[in-house]
Amino acid sequence: MAPTVAEFYEGKHVFITGATGFVGKALVEKLLRSCPGIQTIYLLMRPKKGMSGEDRLKELCNNLIFDYLRDKQPECFMKVKLIAGDVLEEELGISNDDRQELQKNCNIVIHSAACVRFDKNLKDAVHMNTRGTLRVLKLAETMEKIEAFVHLSTAYCRCQLDELEEKLYPAAHDPEKLMDLLEWLDDDTLAYLEPKLISSEPNTYSYTKAITEDLVAKYNAKFPIAIGRPSIVTAAWKEPMPGWVDNLNGPTGLIIGSGKGVIRTMHCEPSYMADAIPVDMVVNGCILIAYVTALDKPKDMRIFNITLSGVQKIKWKEVIELGEKWVNIYPYTVALWYPGGTIKSYWFTHQLMVILTHIIPAYFVDLLLFLLGKKTFMVKVQKRISHGLSILQYYTTKEWHFRNTNFLSLQKRISEKENEIFFTDVSKIDRDTYLRDYVIGTRTYVLKEDASSLPRARKLHRIRYIVDIITKIILYSLFAWFLYSKCGIFEIISSVDDSIRSWMNIENVDTKVTEVV
Repeated sequence: MAPTVAEFYEGKHVFITGATGFVGKALVEKLLRSCPGIQTIYLLMRPKKGMSGEDRLKELCNNLIFDYLRDKQPECFMKVKLIAGDVLEEELGISNDDRQELQKNCNIVIHSAACVRFDKNLKDAVHMNTRGTLRVLKLAETMEKIEAFVHLSTAYCRCQLDELEEKLYPAAHDPEKLMDLLEWLDDDTLAYLEPKLISSEPNTYSYTKAITEDLVAKYNAKFPIAIGRPSIVTAAWKEPMPGWVDNLNGPTGLIIGSGKGVIRTMHCEPSYMADAIPVDMVVNGCILIAYVTALDKPKDMRIFNITLSGVQKIKWKEVIELGEKWVNIYPYTVALWYPGGTIKSYWFTHQLMVILTHIIPAYFVDLLLFLLGKKTFMVKVQKRISHGLSILQYYTTKEWHFRNTNFLSLQKRISEKENEIFFTDVSKIDRDTYLRDYVIGTRTYVLKEDASSLPRARKLHRIRYIVDIITKIILYSLFAWFLYSKCGIFEIISSVDDSIRSWMNIENVDTKVTEVV
């Protein structure tokens, strides 16, 4: 009989990179809560923003995601140990004592540290995502008791393919040769070559994730390895709290931007399927992938597409409509305008709406602020929003299909009781309830708006609605008045008449123009 997941992790030593990230926080919390017999969780952390590794560990443990554990299992934090280091440094920058402890004790490595910015320059992205992974692999190679190495990649690592299977695809370039190239190539030449180098992918994030998979595969014969490929990672479905999210990435930024009335147009094909996975399902997937990899000890590296494909089918149109519905029920207290706008299938109409609803209003607001002697900010905000949307909209104007047989099979490897604990069945997600919790989560965890602020937020929301209606009536009235009084509708017709006559030389154009009017 195979051990249960909790039994397997009993006495185990787990090394995690990227623990301060969105997935990393949830992973540490889940292991401590649901695998109480775990011996040690080693967290690789670097000093950052004037904070030492110790300070960052304290800050992590004080995060609200650990509220339940601090209340019910405060002793569990004794199992968390800091490994001061950095994936950007040679040999991870860890001390000899820490290295020897990891080499002697570590059983499981879960590597989730990565630069998730899509607009990072190639050298920095490779240094973090590829060379950083190489350093972790080299450390894992020296671990005496290693049972499983789980590398977190992305389902969008081969964007040129319409269908992504759970298999390794050849890298566009040899990762080791590319790392060598970037060592001596000057920045100007690299900036010139970068578009050509990453031409198979839309950005440096996707490109580095793709070549890094090839690098990981080269260590396949040395210890059991698996790759997890989550799609877009979104707010928690159930754990640690429904709707928990701690960043503005991807759909979260879209929800907040739309809810605050800042984003009013989006380039999107509404009929295409969306694929996003809650962070708690990603975490459960990582825990189970390490579990089955250690038990099976496969000779060939396995890949798990942690996606909705084939199980949940939801179109972008439905996602946006549900998001709009719940933003109007749970509005934000501070907002620029009443939520509104539309999604555009065509780039041209989207760009036209960007000018009319984003750029012109931004300059108008800044002009008013300037005349009032206040600091201007809207144009800068809109530039950042436009940049973010240009990145996100690549993924909303294309459609992919992900094969996820390996991921779905994880449910069959554990009991029904454990499937309730380490849930990965995406078919059970109620999309309406999930989007509601997502919107509430953005209010609570990102914008720090307490539930007690909701009555006031709804009152302000109604005021913004009335102002929005009045403003539209005034603008439409002014436009109509301009046409009739200033230009003269009949003068316009006459002008069109003359133009058509001269261009087409049609004798009965009077009748045609009259019919058109």
